[in-house]
This record gives sequence, C-alpha cells and structure tokens, in this order.
Amino acid sequence: MFFVQMSGFPGSGKSTLSRQIAKQTGAVVIDHDIVKSALLESIEDTAIDTKLAGKISYNIDWSLIEFLLSEGQSVIFDSPCLYEEMIEKGTNLSEKYNAKYKYVECYLDDMNEINFRLKNRERMISQIKEIKSKESFMFTIENSKKPSDYESLVVSTNQELKYYIQDVLDYINR
Repeated sequence: MFFVQMSGFPGSGKSTLSRQIAKQTGAVVIDHDIVKSALLESIEDTAIDTKLAGKISYNIDWSLIEFLLSEGQSVIFDSPCLYEEMIEKGTNLSEKYNAKYKYVECYLDDMNEINFRLKNRERMISQIKEIKSKESFMFTIENSKKPSDYESLVVSTNQELKYYIQDVLDYINR
C-alpha cells in the first residue's frame, strides 16, 4: 500500500500522470480540482469566499484519503501541494496507516507550454485559465514544498508521459 502526494504547477501534468499511475497500480486518485469544483458549483449563488471553499475542499480531500488508507487502499493525491502542512498531513497519514509515502513533483518551467496546456484543456471551475505573471509562476515552481525526511521524485513533464512513467512506477515500488 502506498500514498503518492503529487505536486506541481497547474498544467504541469499531475492529473495525466496520476491517472496513469492509478491505471497501472489500481490506486485511487483523489483529485482536488474535482472536489473543489463540485463545492464551488454547489455554492455558486452564495457569497462564500473561494479561499474558504478551498479550505473546505482540502478537508474533504483529506477525509477521503484517510478513509481509503484506513481500508488498505493505495491513494494518489492530485493537488499542487503548495503548503508545508500538506506534506505533514501526507506523511502523518502514511505513517498512521503503514503506507509507503511517495512524493512526485511534475516540473515544467516553460510558461508558454503551461499556458498552452491550460488554455486547451477542458477546464473545471476551480482551475486557472492562464498564467499572467512570470514572476509569480517562477516563484511558485522554484519554491515547491518537498518532504525533508522522505525521498522525492521530480519528473520533467516537458516530454511525453511514455518517456517517464516507468521511472515513476519504479520509484513508487521501491
């Protein structure tokens, strides 16, 4: 049993990679965008703050992850992983349920390619449309949160998935 915590800028390939890992391993994907988008669509006519919706959706994500791990299911958390407390929650739940903790960052520092992907995907309500600030983009990808006590894997997603999927699966199985 394992818990894979995905990380990376929106449009970097986390969802594509998460779904492929799930297909090949039988793990369950908890996709933060699906949970947050469902919440935002449910409260569309209310005055709830999107930041609060994000917090609530993360609480739902973590509840689902904990339940699945408690049932002995391998889980992949498809989320940007922008906050230190997310690493703590992931590692703590992995230890609590005796799951191998794995951290995979999808890295793509090409703003034009990211914008191309963002503009050409079927966008959910919670997802950004495009990058507008090169500075905030570079700051985000250069300051991703990584676990200090666990090995992590950074994959360059500027190539097709078929060129790095096996490296990811080998890392998860170690």
